[in-house]
Amino acid sequence: SERGSWGHPNFVAGNKTFVTFEQFDGRPSIAFRLGQSDIDRFSRDNHFFVTPYGRGQWLSLWVDPTFDWDLAKELVITSYRLVALKRMLVALEAQS
Repeated sequence: SERGSWGHPNFVAGNKTFVTFEQFDGRPSIAFRLGQSDIDRFSRDNHFFVTPYGRGQWLSLWVDPTFDWDLAKELVITSYRLVALKRMLVALEAQS
C-alpha cells in the first residue's frame, strides 16, 4: 500500500517500506530496499546512488530524463520480496 510521509510517497508491505519516490538535489529518484549483493552490483552504475539513509540497505535510481522501466520493475519486486510477509509472498506467487 502507499503511505505519504516525509513529504513523498512510500510503498509498504505490511509495516515495512520497500520503495519510495523522492527528490535529491532537485532530481527525481526511486529508492529501493535491497540486499547487499544487489546494492554492490548496481551502485557501480552512474544511474544509481547509495541512498543517504537506511543504514546501507537502500539504493536509489535517478529517474530523469530516461531510465530502464523493466529494471525498475525488477527492483520493485526484489525489494517487495525482501520485506513482505510470508502470506504476501504466497499471494504474489499465485498471481504469477
